[in-house]
Amino acid sequence: MIDTRISVVTGDITSIIADAIVNAANNSLAGGGGVDGAIRRAAGPQLQEACKKTGGCRTGEAVITPGYKLPAKYVIHTVGPVWHGGNNHEDELLSSCYRNCLEAAVRRAIKSVAFPAISTGAYGFPPDRAAIIAVNEVKIFLSTHPEIEKVTFVCYSQKTYDLYNQYLHP
Repeated sequence: MIDTRISVVTGDITSIIADAIVNAANNSLAGGGGVDGAIRRAAGPQLQEACKKTGGCRTGEAVITPGYKLPAKYVIHTVGPVWHGGNNHEDELLSSCYRNCLEAAVRRAIKSVAFPAISTGAYGFPPDRAAIIAVNEVKIFLSTHPEIEKVTFVCYSQKTYDLYNQYLHP
């Protein structure tokens, strides 16, 4: 059953035990605050060097680097959409983030992936809308990809945790 392969936790994504963690990055992969800053600090300076070699990442796409000093072997960087009121394909772009991260994981034989709440911080995506999209995309993907054994949504706050649980277990 798909729901047994998805979990929701609160905490720091940099301490999660998974094959890969997802970084909510910017287009240049040059570093920033929030989740991105925390991941870079925990991974060490090698992550920044690896990101420079990628050439960046377009919104909705995904790029993989090693995890370096993180417990996760890989970091999957994705660029979520900036919220502009919902009329600039934000929902589709956020859906693409989740789908492309999971597709990248399958290509690398990654079995477990941990996601933050992409685009809900500085990018301003409404958290409830983002949670619905995240849960739906992951469920759809897992329905045809048994090779992904575990997806964890890592929520920074109790409020976000409650939203993800609400949509995961309606």
